[in-house]
This record gives sequence, C-alpha cells and structure tokens, in this order.
Amino acid sequence: MKILVTGVAGFIGMHSAKKLLDDGHEIIGIDNLNDYYDVTLKEDRLKILEGFKDFKFLKLDIKNQKDVLDLFKKELPQRVLHLAAQAGVRYSIQNPYAYIDSNIQGFINILEGCRAIKTEHLVFASSSSVYGGNAKVPFSEHDNVDHPVSLYAATKKANELMAHTYSHLYHIPTTGLRFFTVYGPWGRPDMSPMLFTKAILADEPIQVFNHGDMMRDFTYIDDVIASVNETLFKTATPNINFDAHHPDPATSHAAYRIFNIGNSQPIPLMQFIETIEDALGKKANKKMVGMQAGDVKITSADTSELGQWVDFKPNTSIKEGVKRFVDWYKNYY
Repeated sequence: MKILVTGVAGFIGMHSAKKLLDDGHEIIGIDNLNDYYDVTLKEDRLKILEGFKDFKFLKLDIKNQKDVLDLFKKELPQRVLHLAAQAGVRYSIQNPYAYIDSNIQGFINILEGCRAIKTEHLVFASSSSVYGGNAKVPFSEHDNVDHPVSLYAATKKANELMAHTYSHLYHIPTTGLRFFTVYGPWGRPDMSPMLFTKAILADEPIQVFNHGDMMRDFTYIDDVIASVNETLFKTATPNINFDAHHPDPATSHAAYRIFNIGNSQPIPLMQFIETIEDALGKKANKKMVGMQAGDVKITSADTSELGQWVDFKPNTSIKEGVKRFVDWYKNYY
C-alpha cells in the first residue's frame, strides 16, 4: 500500500515510517526540515529511512497549498498519516503565528489533498494538550475539550473539528490520535527526557516545574507506533448508535474517530527524574521553579476505547522505556 507520511523526519514520523517500510509498504515522506530544533537530528533520522528502496523523501512545507495538492495528485497515496505540525506548548506563546501556518493552514491543505483524490483513510496527530483545564482524570475521549490553555492545544482541537467536517461533507474517514508525552530513542530535544539527560550528564541544573508537583502519562515510542499502525489500517466508521441529542465527542454519524494514545499510568515528575538518575547512575542538580504558562498539572489517559477498537494497550514500563532511551542517548551523543 502507498502511504503518505507527513513530518517524516520527526520523532514519531521516522519511527512510524520505518515500521510501515518494515511491513512492506511504500512510503512517500515529506518534511520541511525547519530549525525549531537541531536539523542534524532530523537528517540522521532520515538516513535510517533512506536505506529502504520503497521510501521516497520530498522536502515540502505543508503550508504551501499548491505543492501539497500537486503532491497528492501525483503520488495518489491510498492512506495518509499526518504528523507534521509545529509542536511545543511553551513555544506557542513565543511564536503563535508558526502554529497557525503549520497546524491550521497546513492541515486544511492536507484535508483538501485527501478530498481531491478520495483518500481511503486519514490518520492525524492530535494531542493530550486538548484536555486543557479539565480536572477529571483519567482523560476520556468522551469528555468535552472546549477549554484549552495554550494556542498549541487550540490548534489541535481545531484539527479535530476540521477533520470531522471533512468526514461529514466529503465522506473521508478520519481518525485523530491524542498522543500523551511520547518519549524514547530519537526523541525531540525540547522534551523533558532529553533536557534532563543532557543537563545531568553535563553537571548542569535541571528546571523542575511547579516545584515537582506534576504528573505525566509518559508513553514509550514503540507503544505509540503500534497504536498508529493498528489505527491506520482499521478505517474509521460511523457510530451507528450516535445520538445527536447527546453527541459523543469521540465518535460521529460520520466516519470519524478520536483515540487517546497513552500508557494510562501517570508518573510523578520527581519519580520520572529519579528513573533517569538511576539509568544514568548520576544525581540531578534540581532547580525548583513555578508552573509555566500554558502547562497543566497532570495528564492521564483512559485508553479503553483504543483497546476496544484495535485490541491494543500501551504497556512499556517507565523503567524499561527510560533505560532504552538513555542507552540510545549515550550512544548517539
């Protein structure tokens, strides 16, 4: 099967594309290789994929409407895995326009490409950030998510609404995946595992937000990729029991689904730091600071819907996942 993977030089993008290539699929990968973080890391991820004969890479920015539409009409991908986005909660406060360009303009271009060629299934990255100010945990796809606390979260919520509209109007099956704090080998340098590991090894202080009073549902990359793979090949369908008088945010009368992708075992931030310390055999110099704007105190995923849909539940322990990440980090850097 021919599959378009956007953001293919990214963390989840590279791992997803490699899994699909290993399984014998043809991958068209696009990425704009922006400098939000070290481009060398992105280029090194691409080198892994370039060893496959069924992989083709194109440097392309999804905010360019004509380029995206031309790509769809030329390559005619049967399925689309859309992972390209401007990531980062805190950066959305500093540079909001980057999020509109990539996450809104870019996403409408992808949707229009899917409409033009009647793509069989679009799977796209959403985020646990959409839960925003929700206090009820674990977070469920059936919960209302109308109170985002960052522009990044607002754009991801907008993506879900846009996808539903195209599923309704043009009968394009769409599935949104709300990722919960993904970590592992080849991870993003702006995420806490990389930041903490780098600082501890360099004898530099780490910033511990909200004085350590936080919890995160850390999800190991292999579990994420398994979830992506399973959902990509089970096309979204209408919910035959959908009640328009009491609409369910997770499903629809249209071929539209939303799933949490998380480990369902939130870890206190201090325990996570201790796990990295144990893997490194070295203590961190902790600098306690306040809560950052746009951040939330806890994330926790209810993944029962994912389990019912594809019979899979992320389950890699934090100890094993951190060990694999640290081993990769020390080898790579």
